[in-house]
Amino acid sequence: MKLVKYLTLAGTLSLLSYPAIAQDDIPTLVVTNKPIAQISTPSIPVLPMRAKAPLSDIPSVPNSELYSKPVRSPDISAQSVLDDTYFAPVETKASGKIKEIEAEMYNLQGQVADSADQLQSIETVGQDLAASYYAAVATINTQLQSGTTPGNPRLKGRLNLAEDALDTLSGNVADLNKMAIQISDLASVSNFLQQQARSAYSLSGSVEEDHVRLAQLEDALSNTATSIERLLNNVNDNITRAAAYMSSERANLRTLALAISNGDLYGKSLSNRPFSMVATSSMDAPSAIAPFPQQASIQRRPLIKIRFDRPEVDYSQALYMSVNEAIQKYPSSQFELVAVSPGMGNPAKLAIESTKARRNAEKVLRNMVQMGVDTNRVQLANVTEADAQFNEVHLFIR
Repeated sequence: MKLVKYLTLAGTLSLLSYPAIAQDDIPTLVVTNKPIAQISTPSIPVLPMRAKAPLSDIPSVPNSELYSKPVRSPDISAQSVLDDTYFAPVETKASGKIKEIEAEMYNLQGQVADSADQLQSIETVGQDLAASYYAAVATINTQLQSGTTPGNPRLKGRLNLAEDALDTLSGNVADLNKMAIQISDLASVSNFLQQQARSAYSLSGSVEEDHVRLAQLEDALSNTATSIERLLNNVNDNITRAAAYMSSERANLRTLALAISNGDLYGKSLSNRPFSMVATSSMDAPSAIAPFPQQASIQRRPLIKIRFDRPEVDYSQALYMSVNEAIQKYPSSQFELVAVSPGMGNPAKLAIESTKARRNAEKVLRNMVQMGVDTNRVQLANVTEADAQFNEVHLFIR
């Protein structure tokens, strides 16, 4: 037991001296049965004690670092948000699409402006030609009413001037038909651009400014489409008036030529009756319209009934098939267009609906003329039907 205690004490002293002694002076643990006094062990150096530094020399931790929590957030004002770089311009896919649509819209608006100028020029020329025509016709009628010789060469010269003016007006009508096609193409482009603008709302990666610009672009395109529609209506109105004007005035010139040859004054051609004066009545009361021979066709089954119960009625294909089948069966057939207006309401409403029905009939007539039907083969009439709820146009074969 004593030996063990000696060995333990010697090993403990050796281990305690290890960290404080240099590497070359590390003692070796010797295991022996001799008394510990006989074991030569190196002396354990005594480490000097470090002097305590004064408190003033110990660096202190700044209070700003020690007590830095919680951090106070800065106040955010409305102006700082508005001035923030969050709203800085950003180039997105939508902004690129907007620029593309805007460029096409500006080009479209330029074409619309050019078409408007062209229409105004055609109208000005037409007015001058119409003035020349009516001046020549007025001179002839005035002289015929005053009395003249048969076949007066002066009146024949005036007749030639009137015929030349009508021939030139025919060219204007052809130009108006070309314009109608061009403006219809512009309307298709406008519709396409509006669809592109609406679809751009769903593009991924857009910013708020993109949707604002798209809304402005939509409004601009809508205004452009309205201008195109107005321009197309003006062209179609001019075509309708010119078609009826040319047909009636050519018939008048034939009558006038006969009057010059005979030296007598005749009235207008009997064929120049755009609308028959039909008494306001119900379609169910044939006795009320019996005095008019052309009204017999109203009691027959029409080839086609076109009901204008919405702004745009697609009837061209059905109209073409009906007219084509009738002409194939009866090559020399004549047609009658009847404008049917509702008979319920006050007098002002009845007048408005009657005018709308007549315009619808003129529109159908214009389509028939474009299909190749001679206007001399078509007669127009209007009638009021008590049971009708919408304006209608009925086409009959005579």
